[in-house]
Amino acid sequence: MVKFIASDMDGTLLNKDQKVSQENKEAIARAQSEGVEVIIATGRSYQEARFALDEAAIECPVICVNGAVVYTTDGAVATSNPIASETVKSVIKYLEETDIYFEIYTNDGTYTKNYAKSLASIIDILLTANPDLDPLKVTEQAKERIKVSNIKSIDNYDALFAKAELEFYKFLVFSNQYDKLGQIASFLKENTPLAVSASARENLEVTSQDAQKGIALEKYVQARGGSLSETMAMGDNFNDVSMLERVGRSVAMGNAPSEIKGICDFITDTNDENGVAKAIIEALNENLKK
Repeated sequence: MVKFIASDMDGTLLNKDQKVSQENKEAIARAQSEGVEVIIATGRSYQEARFALDEAAIECPVICVNGAVVYTTDGAVATSNPIASETVKSVIKYLEETDIYFEIYTNDGTYTKNYAKSLASIIDILLTANPDLDPLKVTEQAKERIKVSNIKSIDNYDALFAKAELEFYKFLVFSNQYDKLGQIASFLKENTPLAVSASARENLEVTSQDAQKGIALEKYVQARGGSLSETMAMGDNFNDVSMLERVGRSVAMGNAPSEIKGICDFITDTNDENGVAKAIIEALNENLKK
């Protein structure tokens, strides 16, 4: 019996136009009407996530920034799992010495030292989720996403430490040098208390160990009196692995890489074929038989 449903956004809930289809919206509404709690689990900031959800009039809890912060249905912060300031300082020093682009997600928005590279990183995420899209269209979508994402330019990341009550949620590291990304991922895994994943070909997503979708989802479900054995999760990329491996019913999108499909119980259609709706309806119909 599925009592909780968690869905990723990019490449999963959202189609190539970065929107929630009518079919997906209706399936989520049906699940909620039947007493199944729906949770969004995304690498996006809350502002980025709510932009698409508000457009579809979807009200639900949101696990943001891969689990670094969890918001209730009414937009209040339920829990947060920030990176310690001293760890942030050491990672900034290391990344700057390696001469690689990165931005920092915080509770005060996302900070970048290079707007053009921030745009390029979002374009890569969108193209990874939707490889058949026209790059020009993706560029316009990326510009729109930056506009609503509270992305801020800064000359020196050290200035962030003067901001009172700032919480550091995620490093988004971006490069088309795959060997370099691999070396950085290995170094961070071996020398810091951080979790390293990816949401696109050319990025790394670096968070605290507790800021993983699966861990955040498990804590949320348990706080609601449920268990992950009663939970279905849907995703398409490597930052979804922590929840796909933990839940009782894991679903890979048809557009997911083979490694993700290989760890899941089911494979649904692509994000542009309403795969989320089909997976939800199948689970709900099975609920009715029990």
